[in-house]
Amino acid sequence: MDRITPWPGLMGRSPPDIPPAPRGGDERLFAALDLGTNNCRLMIAAQTPGGFRVVDSYSRMVRLGEGLQRTGQLSPDAMARTLEALQSCADRLERRPVHALCAVATEACRRASNGRSFLHRVREQTGVEIDIISGREEASLAVESCANLLHDSRFGPPRNRALLFDIGGGSTEIAWVRTDTSRKTESLIGYLSLPVGVITLSEQFGPVNALDDQTYRRMVACTRDLLHDFESVHRIGSEIRREQARLIGTSGTVTTLASLILNLPRYARAAVDGSLLPASSARLAVRTLQKMGFSGIERHGCIGPDRAPFVLPGCAIFEAIHDMWPIEDIIVADRGLRDGMILRMIRKEGLPAVTRRPFRTAPFRRGISFQHSMQATGS
Repeated sequence: MDRITPWPGLMGRSPPDIPPAPRGGDERLFAALDLGTNNCRLMIAAQTPGGFRVVDSYSRMVRLGEGLQRTGQLSPDAMARTLEALQSCADRLERRPVHALCAVATEACRRASNGRSFLHRVREQTGVEIDIISGREEASLAVESCANLLHDSRFGPPRNRALLFDIGGGSTEIAWVRTDTSRKTESLIGYLSLPVGVITLSEQFGPVNALDDQTYRRMVACTRDLLHDFESVHRIGSEIRREQARLIGTSGTVTTLASLILNLPRYARAAVDGSLLPASSARLAVRTLQKMGFSGIERHGCIGPDRAPFVLPGCAIFEAIHDMWPIEDIIVADRGLRDGMILRMIRKEGLPAVTRRPFRTAPFRRGISFQHSMQATGS
């Protein structure tokens, strides 16, 4: 991730038929591409005072890691889906005057025996060069993207520690962070890259559309067992008992739980990002999803059929994390690796006035409102 690629355009490719976007003044654009186990995401942004403005974004569920748990390889179908999405990303990059690009791949390409050869094929066919990053770098970028939330006074008195989790398709990244609210700084104390994500867990425990309570509890227990060593080393529980730790979640799992509690008919980032989710209400939302069953989850406006198979595995990972580290409230962040990469690129260029992505005030300024049927009454 230290290598930022000046973007000369995609060599050897004809420009797409779509007209190029208008070029406004001397505005420099930065692009970040995140190829995950489940999704392919692109963001193109321009610097603004204190952060950046998104000019274009793209996200497609590609399920690159489908079958990886069983075979150890990326499947032909998964690679074909992903190449199609990356071609769309390349077309978008070609239409913009992008100054610099960072493109990274995570757990699926780290783990698959043919991961590197697939990325070579991507470069040959699309012109986009993608680097495989480590779990530590992935955790560090997640912290970067959420840093201003760690120092936000709306979430109560200052805390000197934060535990951040990012539930992905093939892995779950956990970062234990030291924070200095007066200086608005943070540093990574330790990280854990769990080989458990929503795709790998769903494949390990069988068809999600037939998931019963006993199998769900086994998912939770299996994930929780992987957390003990990290707790033994860092003694996070003692900081929680001293009320010196925040918990922040950046994954689609926690944003989905927040959406349910807010009773949103459709997902709305502005209502979710930066909200405060009581853990007891998150547990109630999980129970509600279990009662809905797979068909009900598919029909929910904030989820849909594509994401439905991965919702309960994500909830199992969340509950395992919260079982181990029972912090009362969870800060919800709809942010990811792309945000962290954009901020790093802007700072590395030496451009002035960039600190964090600015917080967009949600309708629920003091956290999530509980005026609907799902009340914070316990787990």
